[in-house]
Amino acid sequence: MRRVLLALLVLLALLAGWLFYRLNDRPSLDPYASLWLASPAGAAAGPQVTVSFLGVSTLLISDGETALMTDGFFTRPPKRSVFLGRIAPDPERIARSLERAGAGQLAAVFPVHSHYDHAMDSPEVARRAGALLVGSESTANIARGAGFPENRIRVVTPGEPMDFGAFTVTEIPSQHFPHGMAMGEIDSPLVPPASAMEYKEGGSFSVLVEHPAGSLLVQGSAGWQEGALAGRHADVVLLGIGGLGTRDDAYRESYWREVVAAVAPRCVIPIHWDDFTLPLGDQLEPSPTILDDVPASLDFLIQKTSDSSLGMGLLPVWKPVVLLGPGAASCGG
Repeated sequence: MRRVLLALLVLLALLAGWLFYRLNDRPSLDPYASLWLASPAGAAAGPQVTVSFLGVSTLLISDGETALMTDGFFTRPPKRSVFLGRIAPDPERIARSLERAGAGQLAAVFPVHSHYDHAMDSPEVARRAGALLVGSESTANIARGAGFPENRIRVVTPGEPMDFGAFTVTEIPSQHFPHGMAMGEIDSPLVPPASAMEYKEGGSFSVLVEHPAGSLLVQGSAGWQEGALAGRHADVVLLGIGGLGTRDDAYRESYWREVVAAVAPRCVIPIHWDDFTLPLGDQLEPSPTILDDVPASLDFLIQKTSDSSLGMGLLPVWKPVVLLGPGAASCGG
């Protein structure tokens, strides 16, 4: 019996070691170094829109007068808490991140859906930045559970344009990447701490941001609703690729057709490719290879943008890059 127990302990130790290795085995982004974008030096006349990438599908969008944010996820709890414990927003980490990003004042925060890596921190972000929180009824219940003021919650009417300064934002119904985890609705106020699985998806949106300088489409999850973007246009698509590398060519082609080709952009920028169980530091690390194949997604997009004569680029973390208007970053790929 002692030998059996010892063998089991050794087997468990080996399994734990293997799992630790696989969860920390990430691909290198060195082969894609030419894709990193930066704004050209020098001032440009005319309206501009900058975008700062802050991990997952958190984006700070600004024209210098009005600032908007998608998601606002900064706590990024570690794997052990996500898989085995309960999670909650970290107010100090959120405050430091907003300060570093230069997001002291926001007009609105738009969670693209209600999973924890998108909406958990959104009420605290909106509270600190004096913003309106705009999302699904599930997102509203996350806000209510956090004690966020009801008069600053706006439940989306899909397809209805909303004006914020010179920006017009329209949330268009979409579908989440089909992994089947934490789906459904949050039907009552969700009080943190809670398990990651309690942050249910609650409906997903494509977020169309229009401005006199041009237009952006934020696709936070690698799913789609057939025909939902027909007749829409965006100059730049910020395209969620989380999980896309695990799907076959037919799925990727459909995703491209229904999201990218549908809005006829000039540039495609992948987002939601980073390991969001790591703190938001000076650089982002790709998702572990055991969970996703980020190079497969990037290689697919390189091929598709090349075949379609579109540009492609990667946004550095924290740094605002001009994507719309005079002096916009060259998106060559």
